[in-house]
Amino acid sequence: MTTLNIYLTFNGNCKEAFDFYKSVFGGEYPFVGTFGEMPPQEGMPPIPEEMKDKIMHISLPISEETILMGSDTGGEWAPNFKQGNNFSISVNPGMDNTEEADRIFNGLSDGGTITMPLGKQFWNSYYGMFTDKFGINWMINCPLSNQG
Repeated sequence: MTTLNIYLTFNGNCKEAFDFYKSVFGGEYPFVGTFGEMPPQEGMPPIPEEMKDKIMHISLPISEETILMGSDTGGEWAPNFKQGNNFSISVNPGMDNTEEADRIFNGLSDGGTITMPLGKQFWNSYYGMFTDKFGINWMINCPLSNQG
């Protein structure tokens, strides 16, 4: 089953915001990762020192089907940050469902701007990002069961 979740982007205060949301919704963080913990990515510049302690990804389950997710921004993405427009819709087409991920990605990105093509990522997902022709930011994240 495909699920949709909101992904929020912050300008350096992601952890503070998520601690606030956690105080309201309750729950625990199943994952919190910083940019400094991220392995080097081929074709990407090294992480600037000032970003190493910033949040690369955090998630807070709100219900069985809803997860609030977020990260800090910086470096090459910082010029695009606009408070109030700092969210994306994250689509999860289900475990190993790369064909559906491709279908959704190709359909919704038609006429838009692809910011990261779909591809296997270090967190063991098939992932890509784009802005559709209406200016809405989307992420497609398809978890992969194969660790190889």
